[in-house]
Amino acid sequence: MIIAPKTRGFICTTAHPEGCAANIQSQIDYVKSQPEFSDAPKKVIVIGASTGYGLASRIVSAFGGGASTIGVFFEKPGTERKTGSAGWYNSVAFENAAREAGLYAKSFNGDAFSDEMKDEVIATIKEDLGEIDCIVYSLASPRRTDPIDGETYKSVLKPIGESYSQKNLNTDTGEVNSVTIEPAEGDEIAHTVKVMGGEDWELWLAALKDAGVLADGFTTVAYSYIGPELTFPIYTNGTIGKAKEHLEESAARMNEEFGGGTAYVSVNKALVTQASSAIPVVPLYISLLYKVMKEAGNHEGCIEQIQRLFSDHLASGGSPELDEQGRIRIDDWEMGEEVQAAVHEAWDNVTTENLSELSDFSGYKSEFLRLFGFGLEGVDYEAETDPERNLPSGN
Repeated sequence: MIIAPKTRGFICTTAHPEGCAANIQSQIDYVKSQPEFSDAPKKVIVIGASTGYGLASRIVSAFGGGASTIGVFFEKPGTERKTGSAGWYNSVAFENAAREAGLYAKSFNGDAFSDEMKDEVIATIKEDLGEIDCIVYSLASPRRTDPIDGETYKSVLKPIGESYSQKNLNTDTGEVNSVTIEPAEGDEIAHTVKVMGGEDWELWLAALKDAGVLADGFTTVAYSYIGPELTFPIYTNGTIGKAKEHLEESAARMNEEFGGGTAYVSVNKALVTQASSAIPVVPLYISLLYKVMKEAGNHEGCIEQIQRLFSDHLASGGSPELDEQGRIRIDDWEMGEEVQAAVHEAWDNVTTENLSELSDFSGYKSEFLRLFGFGLEGVDYEAETDPERNLPSGN
């Protein structure tokens, strides 16, 4: 079939296999162009490995550090009549590239929150690798079934205590309007913490420990975001912020159990991802931020961010540099005073009429489509292509 993008709000319902492969290759090429790490982990599991920061972590670990990698994700393969998800095509492309480079790579597609998935992954670690020296936790899911109580919890993106009104960007029409979000009610805060907090991260580490597959001196990292004050009500001080607080508490508990310097939370930059596109207010902020940082020459995408995380913190041969709360901050360039001052000035003045002048909305849209394999150089989007792609044999 000929595959074209079909978008609806923050969702693209199609993905292009060749385009996704080209996107993976461009990230691999970037990593291979960078200096070698001085102390890279060699056996890495990435939980949430198919898109965004998790995908970048798998690419950097493998092609920057020569690591054997296991990826866990929940994606949809293509069929004869329907395209697979972008994350599925990303994972197929990554595994093909890794194996061509002589690197061990194995993927697990299913419910990463389940005990069954943990057991399956651990069995493979024992059989193939023996132990793991780095665990990257990068799951972003709207719901989670707790393997202990069997309940399914759903997360919400809401403020706490009172409604929140702010400028917003309709990414379908390019209209700058306003949005009002009502506060969380009932159990919505607790449910969001159950889904997006650190509970499952801790369960993964407990399962790996009980199975005896954690290497001496292993490290683990989970990803978070703080952002500017204008997004605090919907993010940092909202339901998702409570989940991120729990994530940091989980890191502290794991450091008490396994020893300091084991578990880290990395605060990353705001980027166009499938997750961030769904958060009200954030697409407008990202569009303004992209323009400011591109003009300043310090814009980074997922792959550049994670390359810097490993080169400066996780694989540098020394201890990571931490903030007062014990977090790694690779959002430091985004949160610089000059960058934030320029973004805030643009925020105060942006309207539908001057959006193209004050923001990089065109770059936002282009980056969004790239997530699904569209707009990549060298890809013939008019050609027929097979939407059915399989992981290499052995998966």
